[in-house]
Amino acid sequence: MVVLNRIYTRTGDDGTTALGDGERRAKYDLRIEAFGTVDETNATLGIARLSAIEEDAALDAMLGRIQNDLFDLGADLCTPATDKDLGYEPLRIIQTQVDRLETEIDDLNRHLEPLRSFVLPGGTRTAAALHVSRTVCRRAERLMVQLAAQPGEVVGAPALKYVNRLSDLLFVASRYCNWKAKGDVLWTPGGNR
Repeated sequence: MVVLNRIYTRTGDDGTTALGDGERRAKYDLRIEAFGTVDETNATLGIARLSAIEEDAALDAMLGRIQNDLFDLGADLCTPATDKDLGYEPLRIIQTQVDRLETEIDDLNRHLEPLRSFVLPGGTRTAAALHVSRTVCRRAERLMVQLAAQPGEVVGAPALKYVNRLSDLLFVASRYCNWKAKGDVLWTPGGNR
């Protein structure tokens, strides 16, 4: 259980922060960047939910579940794989969380026509906010992949799959919001020449 009775600890005043295994790393460390960007993705979903709750209660509930999963993903990334006894089982993203995203993508996508052009990030307020979430999620994914490529760093395969599927879901969810309203905002190649 998490207990936060004091928000400031002063332990990060030296430019480091603690990982879940107690190791301290610089705040610019790639692992910190990765789970910090996952947190940023979560915050953007909070903004998207402000309008989603008015437009579609089921979508809002889905985004709420995803926000919880993103805390799981942050916990996963915060605790590197280690041989030392942590005294607890680290929280990891598991395949069933990835599978749920795939099911939700399919459920949303069944309403949509196939794309014949790229989509501009816009449309409804929720769709536009979901596009912002998608781009931040893609940045988190790039950082996670970069982290996984570093010697001695491990990022679990389910975590990488989850963040990849999530950006897909956010794209499809934005299209779904626009489908319910007025349709996709399509790119017109060279349209302003």
